[in-house]
Amino acid sequence: MKSIIARTAAHLTLVTLLASTLSCGEDGMTATLPMADDIVLTEVTAGLERPVFLTGIPGDPRLFIVEQRGRIRVLQNGVLRPEPYLDIGGLLSSGNEQGLLGLAFHPDFGSNGFAYVDYTDGSGDTRVMRYTERADGFVLDPASATQILFVDQPYGNHNGGQVQFGPDGMLYVALGDGGSGGDPQGNGQNLDTLLGSILRIDVDGGDPYAIPEDNPFASGGGRPEIWAYGVRNPWRSDIDAEGGLIFIADVGQNDWEEVNVAPMAEAGINYGWNTVEGPECYRTPGCDGTGLRYPVLWYDHDEGCSITGGYVYRGEAIPDLAGTYFYSDYCSGWLRSFRWDPAGGEVIEQREWSIPDIGSVYSFGKDPAGELYVLAGSKVWRIDPAP
Repeated sequence: MKSIIARTAAHLTLVTLLASTLSCGEDGMTATLPMADDIVLTEVTAGLERPVFLTGIPGDPRLFIVEQRGRIRVLQNGVLRPEPYLDIGGLLSSGNEQGLLGLAFHPDFGSNGFAYVDYTDGSGDTRVMRYTERADGFVLDPASATQILFVDQPYGNHNGGQVQFGPDGMLYVALGDGGSGGDPQGNGQNLDTLLGSILRIDVDGGDPYAIPEDNPFASGGGRPEIWAYGVRNPWRSDIDAEGGLIFIADVGQNDWEEVNVAPMAEAGINYGWNTVEGPECYRTPGCDGTGLRYPVLWYDHDEGCSITGGYVYRGEAIPDLAGTYFYSDYCSGWLRSFRWDPAGGEVIEQREWSIPDIGSVYSFGKDPAGELYVLAGSKVWRIDPAP
């Protein structure tokens, strides 16, 4: 396996390190902690077609890689199986942001074999489907396809696409604002549509799902499936069960890319789109930001063009990085991280890891052990400790 070493500030000269312990910023003197040891990016597989997601099942040695063009591939013992776990390429639309976008395994997968996928169908509309694994364990049975959710998409972009189970057993579904530019239909601030929202549904409590009683609009005031809203195109979010937080990377319009962080216990958050983009009013100077939740981190388009959200590191291989959130940018391809300090309500320990060019970073992945993966070009890289 090939490895790429990422150098951090901890390996600068002693003088530089001491000088950086207290650094002067726009707000005065700020404390800067020494960085963790070097990391390496270890290539674990190649030859993929636009990999956009990776996940695993606790107690299962397999890793599952989602290819946007419609296949789920299985990586087992370092070998990529030639036979897809699922191939639904014939059911998909093929726009740049469309296709097979998400995969989540039911918490009781060991007993029910349920897997949930998010894709845009031949008409470009979002479907969340449930499949059941065959008894032989090699593939998902195409005949078992059961529709859980259908959402009409007015345009071909901003589909969101991530599905994930929270520690509460609920399925969270990320949906973009429906596309075009600037949210022309105003979906981000419209509680009567599912678009521009993070949904929370109970796939075990009804057919095809039930509404959790503690959803913010379960009793009225908006679509009962909505758990949070005001997002443009949430391209990857992470429910960090250990920290009790959700991290949402939201792709911006013309100026700002952003990361939002909020407690999982807090529902009904309005993240602001399209009233605001990042930290600023969008199109309307002096807009009313009352009740909006602003991002905790943002960067402009001099640094990238489209944020790629990642995960909080919870593995054992690099204990110094526990609680560190990693993210990237599709155009720039850098690898950055930060920690969130709930007590202070602030981003701390921001870093940019120096890595060679690995191509466009489509997505990240996390295995059941909490180790993280970077999906770029046609390859999957694992974040490992340097020798």
